[in-house]
Amino acid sequence: MNAAERALEAYLVASARLGDRRALSQLVRLRGPRLFAHAARLLGEREAARDVVQEAWVEILRGLHGLRDDAAFLPWALRIVSRRVAREITRRQRGRQLADEVAAEMDPVTAEAGPAGVDAAQVRAAIATLPREQAATVALFYLEDLGVAEVATALDVPVGTVKTRLMHARRKLYAQLKGMDDE
Repeated sequence: MNAAERALEAYLVASARLGDRRALSQLVRLRGPRLFAHAARLLGEREAARDVVQEAWVEILRGLHGLRDDAAFLPWALRIVSRRVAREITRRQRGRQLADEVAAEMDPVTAEAGPAGVDAAQVRAAIATLPREQAATVALFYLEDLGVAEVATALDVPVGTVKTRLMHARRKLYAQLKGMDDE
């Protein structure tokens, strides 16, 4: 995310907090796709992700007055979505942990274009084979371009956990992509 996009986001958050409905609408259009992509990655189901994100927006709007740093909106909102996803999974399958639920296949949320599209598709397919926690961590760090601290905030885990997940995911991805390259 570039500086101009962060500044726009901070402005929209501040304006929405003051009751500007147009700014709120723009904020939803600006960040809604990222929140949906995050929920879809975690759940593996697009329709359920839509419902979770819709519920999360209600919580986000209610909590907007408590957000102290307007520039931290995206990680904060992603954390709310993550918690909503966790509640949805718990509701669906009591007693099962998130780590036990590995997606067989994850729909790419963004379209691939250009000559690197094939490589990007292979990387996304490899990410989809990771355990959900690692896939979400990798996606937020590399695909959403969040920093380690922002990923930790979004997933509501310690920074060290994010670093560990990235380390293990990188090893698995390297081995898998190296195997594809050899074929």
